[in-house]
Amino acid sequence: MAKSCFCYSPLHLQHLTQHQNRNLVQFKYPTFPSPRPHHQNLIFLLNFSPSVSSHYHLFAFPPRRPNFVVNALDSDTPHHQGSVKVGRNESYEQWDSLTSKFSGAANIPFLLLQMPQIILNARNLMSGNKTALFAITWLGMLTSLLGNLSLLSYFAKKREKEAMVVQTLGVVSTYVVLVQLALAETMPLPYFLATSVVVAAGLVLNFMNYFGLLNAGIWRFWEDFITIGGLSVLPQIMWSTFVPFIPNSILPGAISFVIAILAVTMARSGKLSEEGVKFVGGISGWTATLLFMWMPVSQMWTNFLNPENMKGLSAVSMLLAMLGNGLMLPRALLIRDFMWFTGSAWATFFYGYGNLACLFFLNIISKEFFLAATVGLVSWIG
Repeated sequence: MAKSCFCYSPLHLQHLTQHQNRNLVQFKYPTFPSPRPHHQNLIFLLNFSPSVSSHYHLFAFPPRRPNFVVNALDSDTPHHQGSVKVGRNESYEQWDSLTSKFSGAANIPFLLLQMPQIILNARNLMSGNKTALFAITWLGMLTSLLGNLSLLSYFAKKREKEAMVVQTLGVVSTYVVLVQLALAETMPLPYFLATSVVVAAGLVLNFMNYFGLLNAGIWRFWEDFITIGGLSVLPQIMWSTFVPFIPNSILPGAISFVIAILAVTMARSGKLSEEGVKFVGGISGWTATLLFMWMPVSQMWTNFLNPENMKGLSAVSMLLAMLGNGLMLPRALLIRDFMWFTGSAWATFFYGYGNLACLFFLNIISKEFFLAATVGLVSWIG
């Protein structure tokens, strides 16, 4: 599958037909008077006793004020331009730089995650074995591509360049796979051509918006497009996961499409309240996040129905997915982005580590491999 901030492997999309924190209470990060103890590691911020001055942190970020509020549906604003207003002291700047490096480092496992599939497809195409590419459903890859484009738009508005790079790699690598599927004639040509137009437009518009070169009206049209697309696809994918146990129907997607059109139209015509407009504005990011969060659910369901198919699941891919998403967690926590944190945490624990656990219990991977992955994850999160 495509790389994303909450990224999954491309081989496990076959059963899929597949933001916004502006009004945050201002807070400041005080400079620490003394070094943090070595046991205070990098994940969740937990205060065991709010009444005492000494706190125990599993994520050694500077503490926040008690009245701090996160409004995840309104996190469009760049964190350094108002969505999280902070006292720019030395402590915050250090964490800002460090977590940005972690996000940048996530590109390595995400790139490695997709490359084996691209290389394998290329070998099969060059040997004339086009039927091997039928194992990858083009509709699943297309849905993943839509999720990447939606998240690219989300992070472009937040000016999170490291996360933008991850999403861009996801879009490009997924498109490369779709090119290979089109060459193998598993993806219909009209759909491929339409996808090519959307990919080109999406990349150009997002980067023009990031550099401040895009007209606001054009950007609103693009946002409306990904909002309608995401909201239409998500319920349909959820429904299709459980076919044939439930009737095969396009009704969920059709109903969602109508609702999305109405919501966007009312928001743009001024018929919704300010809160309603913010809610509609947050839909695209959350639908993309939920698309990626649904993928491990679908994979677990497939594992349950066909445990013998687990032998075709790559343990290395699951490990890379866990590593890449785990590296995103510190940045999401630092800037208080609930949507980003939710998607990355879900992918780390349920998709990456969860599938490794399934592989271990079915005796597909060794005890040493699973133990090493467990120790690494526990050490990272504290």
